[in-house]
Amino acid sequence: MKLAAPTLPDLGPALPVPPEPPAPGRHLVKTAGLFLAVAALLAVLWMPAAQGLPPAGQAMLAILAFAVIVWMTEALDYAVSAVVIGALMIFLLAAVPDAARPAGAAMGTGAALGLALSGFSNSAVALVAAACFIAAAMTATGLDRRIALLVLSRVDARTNHIVIGAMGVGFLLSFIVPSTTARVACLVPIMMGFILAFQVDRRSRFAGLLVITAAQTASVWNVGIKTAAAQNMVAIGFIEKQLQASITWLEWFIAGAPFSALLSIAVYFIMTRMMKPEMKEIAGGQATIRRQLDLIGKTSSREWKLLAIVLALLGFWATEKVLHDFDTSSTTIAAIALMLLPRLGVMDWRESQRGFPWGTVVLFAVGISIGTALLKTQAAGWLAHLIVQNLGLQQASAFAILMLLSLFLIVIHLGFASATALASTMIPIIMSVLLAVQTPGINVVGMTMLLQFVVSFGFILPVNAPQNMIAYGTGTFDARDFVRTGIAITLAATALLVIFSLTYWPWMGYMTKVA
Repeated sequence: MKLAAPTLPDLGPALPVPPEPPAPGRHLVKTAGLFLAVAALLAVLWMPAAQGLPPAGQAMLAILAFAVIVWMTEALDYAVSAVVIGALMIFLLAAVPDAARPAGAAMGTGAALGLALSGFSNSAVALVAAACFIAAAMTATGLDRRIALLVLSRVDARTNHIVIGAMGVGFLLSFIVPSTTARVACLVPIMMGFILAFQVDRRSRFAGLLVITAAQTASVWNVGIKTAAAQNMVAIGFIEKQLQASITWLEWFIAGAPFSALLSIAVYFIMTRMMKPEMKEIAGGQATIRRQLDLIGKTSSREWKLLAIVLALLGFWATEKVLHDFDTSSTTIAAIALMLLPRLGVMDWRESQRGFPWGTVVLFAVGISIGTALLKTQAAGWLAHLIVQNLGLQQASAFAILMLLSLFLIVIHLGFASATALASTMIPIIMSVLLAVQTPGINVVGMTMLLQFVVSFGFILPVNAPQNMIAYGTGTFDARDFVRTGIAITLAATALLVIFSLTYWPWMGYMTKVA
């Protein structure tokens, strides 16, 4: 079946995505969530002292319980929750002794403030903030939209090829736009413009197929590319601070890109089979995309400069520890400085601040503060000891540990609407578990990286990631379409996890150290 090309006028810039309507009873859920979070905080604070858990560790466990419930229920805006959690850390920790001196005096607000703000001194926070500047520059210059349209203009009118083109755009943008939400926010309006230009029903399977695939591809490549998502920076921050080790951009890519590539192929077949489009071809598809390209005009000098800066930055990322010793955060900050310079740059400060997500940066920093405090107050170690003892992980193989912890992360992710929040709370505990087991030769750094891959498995529910919610807000599909295809993608990802854990990753020494 071929859909004839319509005679609609050009649509111009990307069409706005309609906002997601508020779910019925959402306010009630948030209110209940806040009461439950406060109740959990008080319950843990007032529980009898546990053996081996210092008072500071008990206070941090109470704050962790509060944070997890608030983030799972979205009882507070994420940025607001970060400020509230920071305040709780300051005043609750100030009233108890330092974990290193449990019999001493209360640490006071000065020391507690240092712990609450410790995340802001982490280099990963600077990288996340810089990534937000890059995303702002892409939006300000329109380079991301031009790249998307250029790739789609090379695709013929067959619907399955259009899906491949959309996935290709998501893949390319993962390298140069270090924000999953920004990538999907760029791509989804282009897909919607394409759908509406050809008078395809917004509720058709083809429309849902395109939009869901765009969101899922973004999540898939969060695994393979270190700089593609903020949650990866959480893990890197903890690895650098607690394990005194680093993972370069290229090392991460070598470990994760083959997994993402195979999972992308699986996503294509799953999506095109489970949401088979009504038509096989849309006539005039290339012509419409090219008209859109003509409408935005020739590539501006700002776009060329931004492209040059981003490609140079990508080169520095990929050759870290190979051709130079500049770390990812340092090179990214230098690139942002170039972007903001008068005449040489691509935007001024005021332009960079339009919609800049400072709340995300604050949440990220406070999340790292929580993890750091869990480790320093011995709360993470105490929890890890419970997990190791109760699950019998002391002498378990690296494969068994990876599978069990991966399953735990996949299940608990169902309750989180932010992979960054999930990584902030779980990665410190996972690191403590890996340090507590007695498996000979276990590679704690490598295993932490592999488990961070699993943190990006937010494939099942629309609420599991901001990019999923952007897609859901288009109204092109029902939640059950996302869930049923997401379950299939998660099963495929789990199968690949097993295969890679038995072959490629052990061969590369990521699970146990190669002698």
